[in-house]
Amino acid sequence: MYPPPHHQSHDIEKMISVIEHFPLGMLVTAKDGKPFITHIPFIYDAATKKLIAHLDRSNPQMETLKDGAEVTVVFKGPDTYISPSIYTTPQLPTWNYIIVHITGNLKLLNDAETVKQTMIAMTKFLEGSEQRFILKNDDPRMERLINYIQAFEIEITDWEGKFKLSQDKNAQDFENAKEELIKKSRKDISRFINFTYN
Repeated sequence: MYPPPHHQSHDIEKMISVIEHFPLGMLVTAKDGKPFITHIPFIYDAATKKLIAHLDRSNPQMETLKDGAEVTVVFKGPDTYISPSIYTTPQLPTWNYIIVHITGNLKLLNDAETVKQTMIAMTKFLEGSEQRFILKNDDPRMERLINYIQAFEIEITDWEGKFKLSQDKNAQDFENAKEELIKKSRKDISRFINFTYN
């Protein structure tokens, strides 16, 4: 696996934390050599140790989603350019990042009540601690949409943590790189967002 060993994490708790903080994953499948990628939110069910998500049934990727199919989900955490100027030792420019690759076997969830419960659980997770909106089991809007949504779960067979965080540098440079990642993660992107909305 790339990157090299000092940039790999085998700490499943840290990888779960990435999923929980950055739940928009990239679902990757393929058919006849053609790749399919869809960006959708996932939740990690701690009780079953599975990923759960939903896909619009009209999505062309649906033709690759069969019971038992092997799929990959990529979760992207924070990332940033690291300038050599932040180090105390001579270095070259690099890019630091936190990425998690999950591989597993897919199972389609077709029972209407199960699909509803996954939608409720997803909404509760995404609403966070404030819970400004609660999706109720008898919400008529959910009833109207249920036939257009495919719920599924992924039984995880492999975890890959790619945490490139300047671990190969001295203690001070490692700390400086961490502070740079924190600083860039707080960067104000309001101008960019306003631009994309126009």
